[in-house]
Amino acid sequence: MTVEFPPHRYPPVTDLAVLVAAVEHGGVGAAARALGMAQPNASRALRRLERLLRLELLTRSATGTVPTRDGALVVDWARRVLEANQQLLLGAAAIGRGHAGSVRVAASQTIAEELLPRWLAALRAEHPGADVALTVANSQEVGRLLSAGTTLGFVESPDLPDSLVVPVTTREIATDRLVVVVAPGHEWARRTRPVPLAELVETPLVVREPGSGTRIALERVLGGLPTAAPALELASNAAVRVAVIAGAAPAVLSEHAVQAAVSAGELRAVMVDGLVVERPLRAVWPVEPPLSALGQRLVQLAIELERDRRTPASRPALDPGWGI
Repeated sequence: MTVEFPPHRYPPVTDLAVLVAAVEHGGVGAAARALGMAQPNASRALRRLERLLRLELLTRSATGTVPTRDGALVVDWARRVLEANQQLLLGAAAIGRGHAGSVRVAASQTIAEELLPRWLAALRAEHPGADVALTVANSQEVGRLLSAGTTLGFVESPDLPDSLVVPVTTREIATDRLVVVVAPGHEWARRTRPVPLAELVETPLVVREPGSGTRIALERVLGGLPTAAPALELASNAAVRVAVIAGAAPAVLSEHAVQAAVSAGELRAVMVDGLVVERPLRAVWPVEPPLSALGQRLVQLAIELERDRRTPASRPALDPGWGI
């Protein structure tokens, strides 16, 4: 392997975590609280990271913190580094504990980022020694991993991934819908009427990578209509969300991925005339070998938690412009 930079130039993982948290939570103070660190330490981490990378990453104002255009890209790359560190720790823990009571899970981005943490927390509350090894990938890659021997998958594509080549059992966890989101200053955010469908397909969007369940669902509903070339193509919901907040272009994302940002005023959800995108969120596992008791319990907890989330008392009020 060719090493372009010496190790002392590598950004500290903690600094990357502060950067991502500052964008996700809208400010350095909120990031520090989320990470359990003092705000001055979080501020120093960001300054150190900007010096190391020789880039201005964030724009700070009285209304919050948003990434610069360079920062939006760095946040996307930083997330991949953080995910790799999580995989390292999960793998090391699996080696240390052995494979008793373990389940290998592959989850698509939306489920892994927005839903799976709650499911895993509930599983570990019941089974403190549960050993869960998680891989985050798009829906097509989840299908390949299941075909290669991964125990349990969670996917969000309209149909089962084409990459699945083994017989599987499925359970529907919930129904998800996609929404069009823009930055608050975008022209669409000021409209009082829905955006015409023709205008949406002619507009360059920030999109997920090919193979993403989110992208597949949108393309399926558009039914082959000619669309504009993407403004940006990014590998995670968080990266797309950050790019939209920075003003890059509109995007179509899961309501789970944008609800917090819409509630915080960082994004606006807009209606598109005549377009409704709904898709099932599924648990999928190979028929052979049978799913372990731990895996079966994780699936059941996911169903129960999402059913509770859908009750009127548990769902937050949505913005009048929410949805498509």
